[in-house]
Amino acid sequence: MDDFKDSPTSLVADVDCTTEGKDLCEKHGIQGYPSIKYGDPAELKDYSGGRSYADLKKFASENLGPTCGPGENIELCDAETRKKIEGYVAMSVEKLEAKVQKVIKNFEVEVPAMKKVSAYLKKTGGGAEM
Repeated sequence: MDDFKDSPTSLVADVDCTTEGKDLCEKHGIQGYPSIKYGDPAELKDYSGGRSYADLKKFASENLGPTCGPGENIELCDAETRKKIEGYVAMSVEKLEAKVQKVIKNFEVEVPAMKKVSAYLKKTGGGAEM
């Protein structure tokens, strides 16, 4: 971990999920120990590769780095994503949070309904072509 201690872009940390780190572990769905997560802190992914230092270092050098996002990494985005992010950045925090809540609500209503209809159509062999 010392190799990354002064890195401005990488964090390598050891978290004890049974003590001070319990809330952090619950937030990221850690259920078994040891667990290794990587990626954007807002959407960490499970790491399932080798556990040796050499394996981890190789994975990091081949797979990790800056990704598309607001701020200094906007140039890493494709044109469509960049336009969306720039639109979100122009919003107030309140407006953006309201938009997020609306999308979540729509998702929670629409997806279950679509799944039910999809299952029904498969069962009945139906479905209108447009």
